[in-house]
Amino acid sequence: MPDLGFLADALSPATLLAILVGTTLGIVIGALPGLGSVVGLSICLPFTFGMDTVPSLALLLGVYCGSVYGGSISAILINSPGTPQSAATMLDGHPMAQRGEGGLALGWATVSSVLGGLISCVVLILAAPQLARFATRFGSVEIFSLILLALTCIAAVSRGSMLKGLAMGAAGLFLSLIGTDPVTGAARFTFDIQFLSAGLDLISVVIGLFALSEAFSRLAMPDTGAPPVANARLEIPALKAWKGRVGNLLRSSTIGCLIGALPGTGAATAAFISYASAKQASPRRDNFGKGEPDGLIAAEASNNAVTGSAMIPTLALGIPGDVVTAILLSAMVVHGITPGVRLMSEHLDVVNAIFVVLILVNIVMFFLAFPIVRLFGKILATPERIIMVGVIVFSLIGAITVRGNALDGVVAVAFGIIGYGLRLGGFPLAPFVIGLVLGPQFEQNLRRGLLLNDGNILSFPTASWIAAVIFAVIAIVMIVVPLSSLVLGRMRRRTGPA
Repeated sequence: MPDLGFLADALSPATLLAILVGTTLGIVIGALPGLGSVVGLSICLPFTFGMDTVPSLALLLGVYCGSVYGGSISAILINSPGTPQSAATMLDGHPMAQRGEGGLALGWATVSSVLGGLISCVVLILAAPQLARFATRFGSVEIFSLILLALTCIAAVSRGSMLKGLAMGAAGLFLSLIGTDPVTGAARFTFDIQFLSAGLDLISVVIGLFALSEAFSRLAMPDTGAPPVANARLEIPALKAWKGRVGNLLRSSTIGCLIGALPGTGAATAAFISYASAKQASPRRDNFGKGEPDGLIAAEASNNAVTGSAMIPTLALGIPGDVVTAILLSAMVVHGITPGVRLMSEHLDVVNAIFVVLILVNIVMFFLAFPIVRLFGKILATPERIIMVGVIVFSLIGAITVRGNALDGVVAVAFGIIGYGLRLGGFPLAPFVIGLVLGPQFEQNLRRGLLLNDGNILSFPTASWIAAVIFAVIAIVMIVVPLSSLVLGRMRRRTGPA
């Protein structure tokens, strides 16, 4: 008889309330242009530390899934995607709203989002245990090589300048060294400041870099007033309207699941790839960009399918694929749960509870969409500066309450100012968080691996066949792919005039 104790955690009143509150906040935050998943998670994360493990993760997962869907509301109604994941949604969603079908467009987006999310939950349930059983073969060297592979995600999330992205990743790794050496106990980079002996609080840094810097950035912009909002009343499309479109839904959900399981890609990538695929396959391809529901289905099913499958590398391998999963990973670590190769054997009840929570979040999201869409117009009517001031206040309260130390608020403000300056300079913030989160595990497994191999790092690739395969993949990602792209680029430039 299988142990069903995890259902008691997943269906407890505290967890159900956390799902309801988190999903509501997520939809609202996602619908407000410029905020999005990262800011929402950064604000809510500190408030989870006084909660039990499952309810705290339920709150964060609700914010995550809800914000991805919520971005479609503003994308459809005001042609401004609340999150980058919804950029493809506005291509056909807003044209529908302009011709008076905004409610129907929201209906297509809502149903596609919920079904895409549920499909990704099924994929997560089936794939994560298989990966976890394989992951029990990983030792220190294998885990080190895996984290090294995860660090190559810095290149994938470095928008604009690779050099800036690598610099930010190195800065994150450096800051992760501040504090006490885990092996010798010596103080590192503390400058005799007692506050730094425990290292920088990860949550305070994340809140400053993302939530506060975003608020500072938007407050520095000229006040353009509240955007005009179309009349919003969600209308579910009839069943007969789905004829010939179910294949598009399944294909787009599959694309979202596959891309979500790859670290460093994300929902925005999945949405545009699915949109392009749907445009090629749809018999109504000529209507794309003019208000075609197929475009909405492709974008929303795929970007919400990412939410479940993105948890696969996070849970089973301990690899945060993007900033959102890096924050979720850090929350699990704070609660004493280390995602990775031992997770399924040591915390199987928590993993199963997460599966149930994800399913419930997507179901709750469907029912919450109706009242929140109606409320959205009133929320957007609030001046943006008032919203940003609220973000700053809640962020500072959250940063200080994590450890009960007022200096953490100072750290958050300092990194908020730094983050604002980095935004102005075009530096990507995601590589910094990836380096900061992965830094401690990277160092610990490197040093353990060196102890096991007599200090010879060159023997790492030959430690096992798993390590050899991972190091080969790293070599391909870091050397072969860039060189081939460079050669192909030069060939195109030479043959271009001809």
